[in-house]
Amino acid sequence: MRPGQLLDRLRRGDELTPGEIAAVVRGAVSGEWSEAQIGAFLMAVAIRELDVAGSSALTEAMLHSGDVWRLGDEFPSLVDKHSTGGVGDKTSLIIAPLLAACGVPVVMLTGRALGHTGGTADKLESIPGLRLEVDRQRCAELVGDLGVAIGVATRGIAPADKIFYRLRDLTGTVPSLSLVTASILSKKLATGARGIVFDVKTGNGAIFPDLAVGRSLARRMVGVCEELGCAASAVISDMSQPLGSWSGLASEVNESLEVLGGGGEERLRELCLVLAEEAAARVGMAVDRQRLVTALDDGSARRRFVDWAAAQGAEAGWDEHPLPLAPHQQTLRASRAGAVAAIATRELGWILAEAAAGDGASGASLDAGVALRLETRLGDRVDEGDELARLYLRRPDDELVERARRCFEVAEAAAPPPLVHERVPEEVP
Repeated sequence: MRPGQLLDRLRRGDELTPGEIAAVVRGAVSGEWSEAQIGAFLMAVAIRELDVAGSSALTEAMLHSGDVWRLGDEFPSLVDKHSTGGVGDKTSLIIAPLLAACGVPVVMLTGRALGHTGGTADKLESIPGLRLEVDRQRCAELVGDLGVAIGVATRGIAPADKIFYRLRDLTGTVPSLSLVTASILSKKLATGARGIVFDVKTGNGAIFPDLAVGRSLARRMVGVCEELGCAASAVISDMSQPLGSWSGLASEVNESLEVLGGGGEERLRELCLVLAEEAAARVGMAVDRQRLVTALDDGSARRRFVDWAAAQGAEAGWDEHPLPLAPHQQTLRASRAGAVAAIATRELGWILAEAAAGDGASGASLDAGVALRLETRLGDRVDEGDELARLYLRRPDDELVERARRCFEVAEAAAPPPLVHERVPEEVP
């Protein structure tokens, strides 16, 4: 069927068959479909959305548009974890070595910064010498030797997604849950992981702030995974404040090492334990909470992270001292006494992203030393003049600091939000 005929059927509200959806993807990759036609397809999907079967067909077609590694054939208990992103979200850096230290093999193809959220790849590349460009053979070697491999998607993985992603941005169809699901899973499933746990963020710092939308996305991603033979579950966690004490590329690596060594901020540590338990359960691995806690407290999870980093090129001794932060510190203080009632987390993320980008010169790398340390959390009592947070900048910037100060609202009373709002499915065995 010609592109125009398929688009006409979509316009009339007809459901496309899996074969027809696959033809769209093949046409996009081969060049048979023009950018205008691809854009029309994306808009039709965004307006009407696909059901789980349609999302599965689109995901599968995009997945098979490129290389599929099938590492699960060699490692039947291989797991992955994906977060929809937020501010201070360094859970992937912690969960991967933690699971590996407990005998659960992990592979992650991770991404870079998206809007106000920091990218796991950018955070890891603040480690001197670390390389994230790994092919299938190297991933298999790393999983076999250390139980963990983390990299960025190679050019051969899901080329259809690269085409669709660029045009989604141009056509205003980025938020479509059908397209988001296919984009995420066409890359995640390419490794061949047998189980995936999704950390779907909700709250003002999340990509999808509304809980109902987050719930729909979680159900869709879990449903598509199950349709395509990958065990999955999702945790809908809170992102109405930065996660942990630190936000910023190098600072989040430092904080991850703290947690992996038995320390760290309580909510961050707890969420990592919840997600690690979920991931292990997806592949039937009997890893209980106490075993995970022991791996943190005895330092074995931290050692696994350092060993993995060395295997992917990190300089010797990089972990002996904290990664350096930007030298200029500016303190954000409470303008009144009360309780921290709200934090404009998305705006804080944009502030950090702008500061890390500097003047935005072409080819300039992100400033890994830019950071924010959170000194108070939602529900905490403060007095006038108390420190709320501290910014680490390359140079003084009073305007940026004032923007950051306005992100904190102090009221008479406030309660902390729950760490985990919901799980999908609701009762996970």
